[in-house]
Amino acid sequence: MSEVRNSVVNNRKAAVVGAGFVGSSSAFALLQSGLFSEIVLLDANTDKAEGEAMDIAHGAPFVGNVRVSAGTYDDIMDAGIIVVTAGAAQKPGETRLDLIHKNVAIFQSIIPEIAKRHYQGILLIVANPVDILTRVAMKLSGMPEGRVFGSGTVLDTARLKSELGAHLNVDARSVHAFIVGEHGDSEIAAWSCANVSGIPLSDFCEMRGYYNHQTSMEKIADDVRNSAYRIIEKKHATYYGIAMSVTRICRAVMMDEKSILPVSVTVRNRYGIGESVLSLPAIVGAAGVETLPPFRLSEEEQAKIRESAKTLNDIFDSLAL
Repeated sequence: MSEVRNSVVNNRKAAVVGAGFVGSSSAFALLQSGLFSEIVLLDANTDKAEGEAMDIAHGAPFVGNVRVSAGTYDDIMDAGIIVVTAGAAQKPGETRLDLIHKNVAIFQSIIPEIAKRHYQGILLIVANPVDILTRVAMKLSGMPEGRVFGSGTVLDTARLKSELGAHLNVDARSVHAFIVGEHGDSEIAAWSCANVSGIPLSDFCEMRGYYNHQTSMEKIADDVRNSAYRIIEKKHATYYGIAMSVTRICRAVMMDEKSILPVSVTVRNRYGIGESVLSLPAIVGAAGVETLPPFRLSEEEQAKIRESAKTLNDIFDSLAL
């Protein structure tokens, strides 16, 4: 799935396309990560990109020698990773899939600019609906699919771990569980393989005095699924959590960690899915997505992920690309 990258890219340089809430928050988080010595912001509104770059750059003396600037597509072709956050924001009462036509049109102006310059780095898609837009980016860029992937359900999985950690009164980092499928309403909590440091989840719950597993799991999965809607209702946008997710993914790539992360990837001939782009745990390293390890799901979870794939495929097939 992966391809060795050309040496023309600078692994200490990142670019963020889109200087809205998500893009600027991601650039700010990347500044603090210590991963990069240069960060470039692009936006159709050049004043916005320049203002955000100036504001973020003023924090650089507190973290190290990092150059932050606004730029053009020509300025980012040597970036080790390009993070695409540009797109219309999700409004209260709107689903991620409702954004599709507006954001596909935006991608039709962005991705060809990257493709025609023969970009050799990693293209990380973050804009929503991320699974559809990742597939759009793959098609429009013509890049090897291992080097084009989406942030997927990395944030949803973090939300799940956070909810489980609070529920069980245990460090969320000790919780091993994934959200898979669509980053959206059809996402699936993969309870069949969830555990706390190797202890089956049901056993750990009982140790903590919880026995009504089904009710608790349904509530936690529902809270995770609807958390973005609740945040948007209260503050009109979500951006800090996804910014941290972007940083986590960039670290896996730039440090060649071979981390297993639930990113948006091409899935073929698994769980009865012919082909789709959605989130499954994948090995992520310097070459992008290396492979999908054998991830076991229950029969019920497999049925749900097939439904999720069908929803995404039907929408993608309806697009005029």
